[in-house]
Amino acid sequence: MRTISLNGTWKLYGLPQRESGMIHPDRLKDGGPTSLEAEVPGNVELDMQRAGRLEDPYGGSRIGELKKYELYEWWYEKEFETPVPRQGDGRIELIFHGVDCLATYWLNGEELGSSDNMLISQTFDVTGKLKQEGANRLHVRLQSSVLEAMGREYDPSMWAMDYNWAQLWVRKAAHGFGWDIMPRAVSAGLWRDVELAVHRETEIKEPYFYTRSADDKGAWIGALYSVQADPLLFGELTLRIVGTCGTSRFEKCCPVHFSSGNVEFRVDHPHLWWPRGYGAANVYEVRMELRHRDDVLAERTDTFGIRTVELIRSETTSAERPGEFLFKVNGVPIFCKGSNWVPADMFHSKDKARIPHMLDLFAEMNCNIVRVWGGSVYEDHDFFDRCDREGFLVWQDFSLACGLYPQTEEFYAKIREEARFVVRKLRNHPSLALWCGDNEIDQFSLNRGIDPALNRISREVLPAVVSQCDPYRPYLPSSPYLSPGFWEKKDLSLLPEEHLWGPRDYYKSKYYTESKMHFVSEIGYHGCPDVESIKRFIDADHLWPWQDNEQWAIHASDPIGTKGTWGYRIGLMANQIKELFGEVPDRLEDFALASQISQAEAKKFFVEMTRLKKWRRTGIIWWNMIDGWPQFSDAVVDYYFNKKLAFQYLQNVHRDLCVMIDEPSDWHVRVVLSNDTLEEKRGTYRVWDADSGETLLEGPFVSAVNGNIELGRIRISHSDQRMLLIRWTVDGQTYGNHYLLGFPAFSLEKYKGWLKHLGGSMPSGSVMEMGKSRE
Repeated sequence: MRTISLNGTWKLYGLPQRESGMIHPDRLKDGGPTSLEAEVPGNVELDMQRAGRLEDPYGGSRIGELKKYELYEWWYEKEFETPVPRQGDGRIELIFHGVDCLATYWLNGEELGSSDNMLISQTFDVTGKLKQEGANRLHVRLQSSVLEAMGREYDPSMWAMDYNWAQLWVRKAAHGFGWDIMPRAVSAGLWRDVELAVHRETEIKEPYFYTRSADDKGAWIGALYSVQADPLLFGELTLRIVGTCGTSRFEKCCPVHFSSGNVEFRVDHPHLWWPRGYGAANVYEVRMELRHRDDVLAERTDTFGIRTVELIRSETTSAERPGEFLFKVNGVPIFCKGSNWVPADMFHSKDKARIPHMLDLFAEMNCNIVRVWGGSVYEDHDFFDRCDREGFLVWQDFSLACGLYPQTEEFYAKIREEARFVVRKLRNHPSLALWCGDNEIDQFSLNRGIDPALNRISREVLPAVVSQCDPYRPYLPSSPYLSPGFWEKKDLSLLPEEHLWGPRDYYKSKYYTESKMHFVSEIGYHGCPDVESIKRFIDADHLWPWQDNEQWAIHASDPIGTKGTWGYRIGLMANQIKELFGEVPDRLEDFALASQISQAEAKKFFVEMTRLKKWRRTGIIWWNMIDGWPQFSDAVVDYYFNKKLAFQYLQNVHRDLCVMIDEPSDWHVRVVLSNDTLEEKRGTYRVWDADSGETLLEGPFVSAVNGNIELGRIRISHSDQRMLLIRWTVDGQTYGNHYLLGFPAFSLEKYKGWLKHLGGSMPSGSVMEMGKSRE
């Protein structure tokens, strides 16, 4: 197959849908709306901004200017030449890899069909429909998602957040209708590539690779294959499969008797794929050849990682009957440390440029798991290819979040089609560890007093697709999953896996420290961007004060402002500052710094409280790495790629080998060495007082393998307020951490002095320079 890109410059027409009367592209020539240049991939708002018809919606209150365009329809137009035919060419397909959202397609005035899902590709067979001479004309009409949703019926079993009801019927990234982490931007556009695919008469279609069992000595792997060839040749054809990864190589040949088949074979001493920290993320290059005697009729190259993945989980957990929520890779327990993946941008055509730099942050943080949140889009192969190479496990939510969706046969069919497409597309990636039915829908069912087991989408439709199309990968109905055993008692302490949000008060409150869960898949704490970033998205006359500040609330993110659902978030951030320091600073610079310290200490503590209880706790996926638009949020890197203080603090406690200090007990604190690798590690460590320089504990260590050991104890008093500094050296490298001893309120001025011991400097008018990165 060869592809011809149709990206680049198109024409774009926009007009209010209820006034348009446009039903066919020929009407565009008869006094229709004025066109402007559009870039594909793109979003209509970005095209209007380039044309001077719209101000930058990322700053100030200007996001509100997008509201009127929710009721528009948009027409895309492109002329292109027919590809020059080559010997062996077969059918030609027109592929739209991402269309937002309700679309009708015409080629040379002939309607090709329609689509209603932003989240999957749309493919049309155009064999024989392209002109032999002259340019082809392609048109795409995008209709209003909001008007479509208004025409639907809503049942008592359905529910959504106040301004998100349109998400329930329209298969579009839910965050676009407004969220607590993203603005309301009900966009439209051809947001991913558009291309022609010219197929060959003889082809090997995309195979499905899987691992039945694997260890260092050997692995049983298999491939489900499909081929397109002359039916008269079946029985005379051979499929040759050759895989290479470094010094490891396997080869298998099998006869081809039919257009589809399955082959399984053993690989001796394979190079296994491991999550980061547990071994190399080995990826095989697999070449397949379809041969007729000595002739190669078709060939293709794919990648594949040999590994098994399991999720060992119980329905409930309790002190009397401890449960489990544990990932195993190649039979080995994996302690998970990572972050939630949220929308890369409010306009998804910008994702491709941002994603590599975003994944750089996950690598720099030493994450070994990424949870792709269900309120966004499904990421493309470039995202998963990078996760394959980096050793990131990917927890993939289906794109369903925070709403009770239609329980109708029509909607089940939509989700079934979407899931089947996505599972078949992504299933060969070794990084993909889990399919999860949705984000928090079980929790929303509980809030409405509806048994989550009645949700046929997560209990029947999605698991059926996964078991049919990807049977060697685990499935979880919801995050958090509320099992029938939970429903009997409705006690949240029974959940093995939980989102720890709660009141978001003092980060060492009982809500956090006494939780019984095994795996934390969401937890967060607010932190201000640095002052220079704030000045980029808040107008000068709204920079200060934070109280009753509409622009701060809009960037909190609330589509209404201070009176909206999420308007309280700025006050929450101020309260978290007061909780730690006893007062809220009256200068923007000090407010931003105090907020970043509060966030950094909280998130560091969340990771430590999880690692210190290994294996009673088995992982944490905190919320979140980076923003998808400029805002005040739980992210540790702002939209402009400037790192907050929390990034460094989390980086310290994400080390594979980490020395940490536990909370006081019996007049002492424990000093603990945690090792999240399969190797014994030897080194030295030291703990000392930041103010006096007094050494409190030091010595050599020999670590456990994939476990924790206590290095010693330090005598303390609860009345102290001290910063304890930690350093350890292993394999010739020195690393650091710290522990904040004592109860609030701490002195902000004193903490500024401690920051200097942690490697930062304090430039005037800004937070720590060590938080600076690139845009």
